[in-house]
Amino acid sequence: MSIDGFVAPGYESVREAFAVDPRGGSALAVLRRGEVVVDLREGWRDAARTVPWDANTLVNVYSVGKPVIALAVLLLVERGLIGLDDPVARHWPSFTTKTSVREVLTHTSGLATFEVPRPAAAWADWDLLCADLAAATPEWPPGTVAAEHALTYGHLLGELVRRVDGRAPARFVAEEIAGPYRADFGFGLGAADIARCAELEFDTPDRPAQMLGEPGSVRARAVQNPAGARDLAVVNSDLWRSASVPAVNLHATAVGLARFYAELMTRPIGATMAAPQFNGMDLFIGSPTVWGLGVQIEPDGTWGMGGLGGNAAWADPGRGHAIAYVTRRLGDFAAVDRIESALASTEPPARDVY
Repeated sequence: MSIDGFVAPGYESVREAFAVDPRGGSALAVLRRGEVVVDLREGWRDAARTVPWDANTLVNVYSVGKPVIALAVLLLVERGLIGLDDPVARHWPSFTTKTSVREVLTHTSGLATFEVPRPAAAWADWDLLCADLAAATPEWPPGTVAAEHALTYGHLLGELVRRVDGRAPARFVAEEIAGPYRADFGFGLGAADIARCAELEFDTPDRPAQMLGEPGSVRARAVQNPAGARDLAVVNSDLWRSASVPAVNLHATAVGLARFYAELMTRPIGATMAAPQFNGMDLFIGSPTVWGLGVQIEPDGTWGMGGLGGNAAWADPGRGHAIAYVTRRLGDFAAVDRIESALASTEPPARDVY
């Protein structure tokens, strides 16, 4: 299978790592100090393997999009319109859970699941799902337990944006983040962008069950309602792509996501996001996690977010790198691990100051 694109001198090992396991539709981008040093793609945009993946292909990156909607809220914090420790109800009067904006951002509000069973069609009804969350009962006292808000995160934060700013969250992200950051991504897509989307598929028939977790677990309950977030018939549909589900349906290019992190590393708000807020067990992830304000922070100082199926995007301030790997064939994170190892073996650039 051919690999298209280029790598700058010194990054040949990264190309080799990307080429080890072609997914039949994936892309990798690395920026150093804002300049593209790796821009690679392989495979096809469609499951029939008839349309080549190109530089304009968008793909659903699942939770990799969570920092984008988190940034939308933090921009309003930066402008003095929201306080991190404000009760959510101060801005959303019908909201009944006594939790703060900070606790939502750090996945500690206790609202890790949608309580009311809903069909897949509910993804197109923003007001319905926000009303469900406004009336929901937290599973734990807010601020006491971390459990990634797998599907609820985007509606909780997106409705704050809408109520404070007046714009729908998809429009806010397009105008305040994607445009200024020169990042090719978005949710609530129109027809022209839907036409650029890659079709998702699973790498093995049992992959959806593996991703679900133990029956009755927080993870299983969090990802099964509303229905359809792992159903190919749903996530490859116009209904899903045109809906606003900021927690899990950002559609992006690899370069677009890498530009997002490259820009964050040049702005004070990036340091705000990457400041540790919670350090402990996350019941959804099932392992100790350090949460910043919308991003996971790793022991080596990198920060960002992974997404279902092996997608990932992150910042490495120590080396000046912003990295994104995206794939339409959902599986494990082996490709990301190889790419990360290869980047660690490249000649370290001079430490950048942000």
